[in-house]
Amino acid sequence: MANKPVLAANWKMNPISAKEAGDLVNGILDAAKAQDRVQIAIFPPYIWLLGVLELLAGTNVELGAQNCFWKSSGAYTGEVSAAMLAGICKWVIVGHSERREMGETDDQVAKKAGAALAAGLHVIICVGENQEQHTAGKAAEVVAAQVKAAMAEVAADDSERLVMAYEPVWAIGTGKNADPEHAYRTMRLIRKAAGNLIGQKAGQRLRVIYGGSVNSQNIETYVELPECDGCLVGGASLKADEFSKMINMTAAVYSAGAV
Repeated sequence: MANKPVLAANWKMNPISAKEAGDLVNGILDAAKAQDRVQIAIFPPYIWLLGVLELLAGTNVELGAQNCFWKSSGAYTGEVSAAMLAGICKWVIVGHSERREMGETDDQVAKKAGAALAAGLHVIICVGENQEQHTAGKAAEVVAAQVKAAMAEVAADDSERLVMAYEPVWAIGTGKNADPEHAYRTMRLIRKAAGNLIGQKAGQRLRVIYGGSVNSQNIETYVELPECDGCLVGGASLKADEFSKMINMTAAVYSAGAV
């Protein structure tokens, strides 16, 4: 594996106060500082980015944003560009299923990913099928198409700053989890599909992670998979004790050479 596995904490639209955000960061720092095997990134809402940045100074925890816009500046009320974020963050998420559900298109995801990479950011691109597609046995078809569309502006040289997150829509915030065998097959497909676009060597350099109701009870099931380079964590990352436990468990798996 060319890069460290990544454990990404997506706070979504939480918490509602600066104090809660600070307490959450401080609550995970001990666990984070105690290991150097896993790359840890926190993705707060825009409003907490600067405050969290101050708390993370001098630590091994990195900062990311949950979304970006593809234009660097202009008359786009309410948007925040990748170019703006690059001065604050190391990471950005694009194409999260919750944004896709609100109307974000494959073309927009591709433009965001391209702009973020051009700005020097590390990018997590999310792909995944919904419940209807999953039930119909179309997961592979849907995910492969999303990968192809999302990577329209990605080059081989971008691979070490790129993470593909398999997030089955039906597992996001539902408490349901993808069967490990299904997750493994899909993550393997994602890597192959990406490699077809940017070259198989570059495809091996990018990281593929799992997201979807991940917690301390099931995270080992995923990070032990050969194709899994970490996890994108939602609700469980809002509990400092729970996320700290997940950091320790993930580090232990990779330190033991399980993958």
